[in-house]
Amino acid sequence: MSQHGLSEHSHGSFVPLQIRSERPKSTSVSDFPAIDSRQDLWRYLGVEQLKGLDNDVLGEYSKEVTFETQNGVEISWLESTDPLVGSVGTPEDRVAAAAYTNASKTLLVKINGDVSEPIRVRISGENLSPSALHLFIQAQAQSKASLVLDYQGRGVLGENVEIELMDGAALNITTVQNWEAESVHVSAHFAKLGRDAMLKHTVVALGGSLLRVTPITTFSGPGSEVEMNGVYFANSDQHIEMRPFVDHAAPNCKSRVTYKGALSGDRAHTVWIGDVLIRVVAEGTDTYELNRNLLLTDGARADSVPNLEIETGEIIGAGHASASGRFDDEQLFYLQARGIDEASARKLVVMGFLLELLQRTEVTEIVESLTEVLQDKLGQK
Repeated sequence: MSQHGLSEHSHGSFVPLQIRSERPKSTSVSDFPAIDSRQDLWRYLGVEQLKGLDNDVLGEYSKEVTFETQNGVEISWLESTDPLVGSVGTPEDRVAAAAYTNASKTLLVKINGDVSEPIRVRISGENLSPSALHLFIQAQAQSKASLVLDYQGRGVLGENVEIELMDGAALNITTVQNWEAESVHVSAHFAKLGRDAMLKHTVVALGGSLLRVTPITTFSGPGSEVEMNGVYFANSDQHIEMRPFVDHAAPNCKSRVTYKGALSGDRAHTVWIGDVLIRVVAEGTDTYELNRNLLLTDGARADSVPNLEIETGEIIGAGHASASGRFDDEQLFYLQARGIDEASARKLVVMGFLLELLQRTEVTEIVESLTEVLQDKLGQK
C-alpha cells in the first residue's frame, strides 16, 4: 500500500551483495582494502567524499566533547586500551577501523538507576581535519535514562559508539547530526542488549555534506526489544546514508525499524540499507523494518534496500517495506480545499511526515529545536 504517494522501491544496478552475517570485522585498518565504489559497502559514494577518514592516521577529538554530570550518571575518559573498549562491537569497514585505532581515549557514560533528566553530550567540531572519536555508553541493570548526542559545528569525524544495556535496562538514545555544510560524519553504532532490555535508538541527520550512520543492534539475552528510528532531510549536494542492522541472536526478542526521509534539490541523495538477521537460536522473533522517502524536487535520488536473513522458521513474524515517491495529490487537494495555498500545503505534508518519528524521541527540547531546523530547510522561516 502506498503512503504519501510513494511507489515501490528499486534496488538499482546490480552489484554482488555480501551476506550481512559474513562481513569481516577487525580493529586494524590494514585488514580492509582501499575503499572503492565497486565494493558493496561503498557503492553509493566516492572515496573523495570521505575527506580522508579512510587514512591510516587521523587526528582525535577530545576538547570538542562537552557534557554535564548529574545524579545517577558517571562520565569520564578511559584509555582505549581498557578491556571495556571493543567489548560490544568490532569495526566492519575501513573508516570504522581507522577511527578505532586513532582514538587513544574513550568517553565512558555510565548510567545507574532511574535518571529523570536527559543526559546531554555535545560534540562541537572546529575544523575540517579528519579526526576520530570513541564513545562507550553503559546502562546498568534495571537503569532507565534518555541520552542525547548532539553534533554541530565544522568537522570531518570518524566515530565508533558502543552501547551496552544490561539486564532490564531501558535506554532512549537520540543522535542529532546538524553539522555545517562542509562537514563529514561517518559513525558506527554497536548496541548489545541483555535479558529484557529495551533500547530506543533514533538518528536525526540534517546538516553536513556527507552523513553516514551504521547502527547495529545485537540481542544477547531473551525478551529484549529495540525500536530503531531515523529522520533525515537532504538538500542539494547532500549525501545521507543510513545502514541499520538488527542481529536477532537470542529468542523471543522484538525489533521495529522505521526510517523516513525527505529530499529537495539537485543531487540530493539518500541511501537506506536495512538488514535483519534471524539466527537459528532466535525462535519467537518478531521483526519489521520500514523505509519511506519523499522526493520533493527533480534531481533528487533515494536508494532503499531492505534485506532479511532468516535461519529459523519458528518466529512470530518478519517483514519489511520500502517506498520512495512524490506527494499524495489527495492530501494536497484536501488541504487546499480548506484554504491553504499549494506551497504551504506541501510544507505541512512534509512536516507531518517527519515529525511523527521525531516526536518518538520524547525529548521536548529536541523536538522543538529540530522542528525549527526542518522549517528552515523547507523555507518556512
